Amino acid sequence: MAYKSLADCIADLEKHGHLIRIKEEVDPYLEMATIHLRVYEKQGPALFFENVKGSPFPAVSNLFGTLERSKFIFRDTLPKVQQLVSLRNDPIKALKNPFKYAGSAMSALSALPLKTPSARHNFLKTSISQLPQIVNWPMDGGPFVTMPQVYTEDVEKKGVLNANLGMYRIQLGGNDYIQDKEIGLHYQIHRGIGVHQSKANKLGLPLKVSIFVGGPPSHPLAAVMPLPEGLSEMTFAGALGDRRFRYFYDEEGFCISADADFIITGTVHPNENKPEGPFGDHLGYYSLTHPFPLMKVHNVYHKKDAIWSFTVVGRPPQEDTSFGALIHEITGSAIPQEIHGLKEVHAVDAAGVHPLLFAIGSERYTPYLKERRPQEILTIANHILGKNQLSLAKYVFIAAKEDDETLNTHDIKGFLSHILERIDFTRDVHFYTNTTIDTLDYSGDGLNSGSKVVIAAAGEKKRELWEALPENLKLGDGCYRAEVAIAGVLILECDKFISAEKTAVEIAKLNISLIDQDLSGFPLLILADDAEFTAANIDNLVWITFTRSNPAADIYGINDFTINKHWGCKGSLIIDARKKPHHAPELVKNSDVENKVDQMGQPGAILAGII
Repeated sequence: MAYKSLADCIADLEKHGHLIRIKEEVDPYLEMATIHLRVYEKQGPALFFENVKGSPFPAVSNLFGTLERSKFIFRDTLPKVQQLVSLRNDPIKALKNPFKYAGSAMSALSALPLKTPSARHNFLKTSISQLPQIVNWPMDGGPFVTMPQVYTEDVEKKGVLNANLGMYRIQLGGNDYIQDKEIGLHYQIHRGIGVHQSKANKLGLPLKVSIFVGGPPSHPLAAVMPLPEGLSEMTFAGALGDRRFRYFYDEEGFCISADADFIITGTVHPNENKPEGPFGDHLGYYSLTHPFPLMKVHNVYHKKDAIWSFTVVGRPPQEDTSFGALIHEITGSAIPQEIHGLKEVHAVDAAGVHPLLFAIGSERYTPYLKERRPQEILTIANHILGKNQLSLAKYVFIAAKEDDETLNTHDIKGFLSHILERIDFTRDVHFYTNTTIDTLDYSGDGLNSGSKVVIAAAGEKKRELWEALPENLKLGDGCYRAEVAIAGVLILECDKFISAEKTAVEIAKLNISLIDQDLSGFPLLILADDAEFTAANIDNLVWITFTRSNPAADIYGINDFTINKHWGCKGSLIIDARKKPHHAPELVKNSDVENKVDQMGQPGAILAGII
């Protein structure tokens, strides 16, 4: 659908039963987020909050809450955009079959941004404090914009086609921010806005920033798309929405999206930071308070009937999970086309996305060897860790497609089993130490600091995985309960983590206890604070294991060794996934607000039959 505005989209969704209205006054402090989380959990409709406490503006959330609804929103344009992305990765297709791809070429041409100076008359001004002050989690540092489109231009190469549109969180108040005059920007340095700010800093110039909220749904999706180099987010938004990105510049030279519901303009000056956070994030923990760029607010614009768009971030799955599913629908095999030999790669959502990647690649090197082993897939793993946001991964599990053509990276249990059946821990574990990890990941030894590991498997099955505890299993001191999570993975509930030094002693004792016991069917042991919770389901297993461990610090092994700087083990691999003192606190809901929302689900109430 060629929606002209967010309001058009809302009306269309409501007409077709994909949206409900909440007319009662709702509190932006925790209550709106709690309602959203409950409805998303039940895969319910989009939510239009007509009466937001403390703000004159209504709000909408859960627009992209299901893949079905997302595909409905873009039902008329999705096939053309899939072709367009395919062409950017393989333009020779258009030359081989020009008639088939003629529509895509026209889509790209009609998607070019359109300057519309007359649209400036459609906007009024307001202040930051008048916007819905939505707080998602009890320990959040203040209200945040969670569905922003942050627009910046290269100071050396200005213009909308050279601009970056990204989704980076915005803190509207709290901490040391001067109300209505200052807000905080949180982004990773490798992102497009980081490149723009680096150039501006080098020249000693302030970076102009425009934050768009709302507008046609193609705009926020464009802001999170991993687009091929050279394909502008604004062009992509136009193609996906079947409506050119309309813009103009205000009297201060800030770019204004003519279709956005709200625009916040401001400047980021060189080396001006303030504490931002904490914020409940997509790993299921709080990202803590750290210095991030300070944006000095110039103006806050809004349409006459503006609608605030937001989402809620937390332990997956959440609405951004559905975002990811839609992105996969659009991009298809774009990443594999860019990395030779890669069949597929999957950032595992249940593990918080960035901590864990599953990949399948070709293993064609030295086919004359009697025993096939990981070789080409190690090269592919290096390519993966150098690719855009995939570089944030801590754990990369990679398998050879030749071993099982039906293997699927989205089948978490099946993929892990395939790896564990074939892995040789004496040679197939490869560490990257003292490197960067995700800013939001506190499993390392400092902000952005930690390690990575590639665990590769190729060749015939080496073992059968066990699904039941071995008889007479003896755990020794410090570990007192064992649970089978999935075949081949044993969870050991142990004493709480105290220090690295104490852990070294504990691991040594565990080695003594286990080295002479037959654990061949359990190649992977996980140390956890709560074995029952960790083993309860596959989502708990990967969330606990891969968000609470730093590979180089927390991987051990039974009968381990180091030869020529290579670490390995002759027995089971051990991952210490207990909470550490430096870890961020996990997200815990507010019971009073939960009870209040419970009442909304009672018979006759607004969310009856939905939550």
